[in-house]
Amino acid sequence: MPNSVLGRAMTLLTAFRTGEAELSLAELSRRTGIPKPTAHRLLTELARWDVVERTPGGVRLGMGLFELGQLAPRQRGLREAATPFLADLFEATHETVHLAVPDRVDVVYVQKLAGRLGPRVPSRVGGRMPAYCTGVGKALLAFAPPERLAEVVAAGLVRRTPRTQVAPGLLEQELARVRARGVAEEHEESTVGIACVAAPVLAADGYAVAAISITGWAHRLDTARLAPAVRTAALGLSRVLRGS
Repeated sequence: MPNSVLGRAMTLLTAFRTGEAELSLAELSRRTGIPKPTAHRLLTELARWDVVERTPGGVRLGMGLFELGQLAPRQRGLREAATPFLADLFEATHETVHLAVPDRVDVVYVQKLAGRLGPRVPSRVGGRMPAYCTGVGKALLAFAPPERLAEVVAAGLVRRTPRTQVAPGLLEQELARVRARGVAEEHEESTVGIACVAAPVLAADGYAVAAISITGWAHRLDTARLAPAVRTAALGLSRVLRGS
């Protein structure tokens, strides 16, 4: 547990998980190891800044935190540049479209257009997933510095579904195929019932700064048919970001 006040406050804020609207004080204390009186005092101060909000059942993340996140210039600029490409993919497929960026061993979703007829995808804007078992994650890892893959492997490849690839050597072979094809696929590796096709958004140095994907039901999403459209969108965004 961090010793600083700021560290403890951040520990409380990052205790929330995808899909959790609110948490009780007791649960926050249990997850973080921060004593209830200390957690209560920190949450009271965070509420004054609207970083969290009090609810009848506990606390939830506040509008102030959302507003602060929107000021992050790199991701705001990326989202604005990506908007027309994501919108075109969504209108053409009516499937869920994602824009994600790398963050060490994970990917963080910075935009999501949710398809109305597809599966309920366990992702959200600002949420994260492991890089090794997601379409966007594999697209990012295939075009990342070698040390990022080494960090992912060192952190452990945990089996999330029966189809999750947990052998480092086989993951490396798959990433080599992604580099050759320019697209990555996921078939029920992060979540049962879900398939995905993704392509990297490349900087001038050839490394991926983001990835775009289309996600839908595994039994009906034709990843091979959709791959050219996803790759075209990613190439277009790459050119915009490079100013060419």
